[in-house]
Amino acid sequence: MAEIPVGVSVDTVDDKPKGNLTMAANLKLAIFHLGSGMADVLTTGVWNRIMVTDLKFAATPIALLVALRYFLAPLGVWAGRMSDTQTLFGFRRMFWIGLGRGLMVASTFILGFTTVDIAREGLDGQAYPLQWALLILSFLMFSFGTAISGTTFLALVYDRSPEHQRGRAVGIVWTFLLLGYTFAGILFGALLPSNGESNRLLYSIDALQTLFIVAAVLCAVIWFISMFGEETRQSSAAAVAAHVQDKEKPRSLKQDLRLVWVSRSMRFFMFYLALSMFFAFSQDLILEPFAGDVFAMPASVTNRFSAYWGTTAIVGTLFFIWYSRKDKRLTNQVMSQIGMGFLALTFGLLAFSSFMEIRQLVTPSLILLGVGLGIWNVGTLGLMMDMSPLGRAGTFLGFWTLVVTFSRGFGTAFGGIARDVFLFLTDSKALTYGLAFSVGLVGLLIGMACLTQINMAQYKRDEQADTAAVLAGAMD
Repeated sequence: MAEIPVGVSVDTVDDKPKGNLTMAANLKLAIFHLGSGMADVLTTGVWNRIMVTDLKFAATPIALLVALRYFLAPLGVWAGRMSDTQTLFGFRRMFWIGLGRGLMVASTFILGFTTVDIAREGLDGQAYPLQWALLILSFLMFSFGTAISGTTFLALVYDRSPEHQRGRAVGIVWTFLLLGYTFAGILFGALLPSNGESNRLLYSIDALQTLFIVAAVLCAVIWFISMFGEETRQSSAAAVAAHVQDKEKPRSLKQDLRLVWVSRSMRFFMFYLALSMFFAFSQDLILEPFAGDVFAMPASVTNRFSAYWGTTAIVGTLFFIWYSRKDKRLTNQVMSQIGMGFLALTFGLLAFSSFMEIRQLVTPSLILLGVGLGIWNVGTLGLMMDMSPLGRAGTFLGFWTLVVTFSRGFGTAFGGIARDVFLFLTDSKALTYGLAFSVGLVGLLIGMACLTQINMAQYKRDEQADTAAVLAGAMD
């Protein structure tokens, strides 16, 4: 293990000469997240529906397993720091990316074979201790792999793109993540067709096994092609540190986090970020089971849900990125408000659809969900950058990312728990899901109220004053 001097900035240690990132190179990097989107859909759109609706498991343990990757997110900070300061087998980023994605591929095989084993035995909501152990092992591997490879992949994108192209690079990467959701929805729906062979499962066990095998192999191939040749192997620490430049001593983490609470705008931005992520993703685990439980939609239909909202999310994202360049009034805060409005409308429509058992409202809800997620993500990501003070962007972006990750994880788990609690209290599936979506609607409205409390003009003035004070102090 070779070590890079502490304090080296990510952007000062390059494996390739700094220059323009061509569109072809950008696209090659971006297909990495095509596989990421597929892996995400497999666990939160396919497997959860199979376990909850088809195999009759309670949603709570399934939700906790799916949400595990969000709770292990702090490992990404550690892996990112390690990739900044050390080489392993001559690589800085690629070691962690390869290890993480390798664990994810292996976990998909384990998850698939274990789920098929449970389905073959027809245990109806039960599993043997060994099967539960394998499911837990699978999600531990998947979650650990996601954490250590996701952060280091973004660091690699940062390394490979000059400053003026990073916005484009990240935008294309984000678009391919959405494409992954769409592609996976279509592919998995085709691999798991409804054939009416059984009253219990509307697809064959062999088709279920094939789906997991194809998904694992395809993700592995995509990740390998994307990462091949993207980082040059370093022979020693001296080679890695060849471009090192001294940076200023980092500020105290405690001082930075105290600023989040002292600043009114930052405080309400934190509230907004936590609430919006928590409640927006409270539908993540229950959307497909909702369609199966309330409207008896087969897996071949619900597996395509991600294609519906993923496609419209891409359209919403690209349109608002383009239009925000033409109309300067369309700030990140305004886009966040518009996106939250669409999401609130979505949850309201889903709740009404469930209460009144109107199946025809499901597809319009998915379209609204996609548009809302696309606009909301563009605006919120921009706000995360806007709310990161000059000279401390790394620290604050890391903190905002942790808030996002934990909130999404807790929100995903909350959706499953709320479903089980409401079902126990009401014994009505239509009422259960309607109440769960209603809670999400109320939470999103509270998040929108927090967003209105952010005064960007005042925040910028305070930030400029703080920066001037710091510079004055440095010259004393």
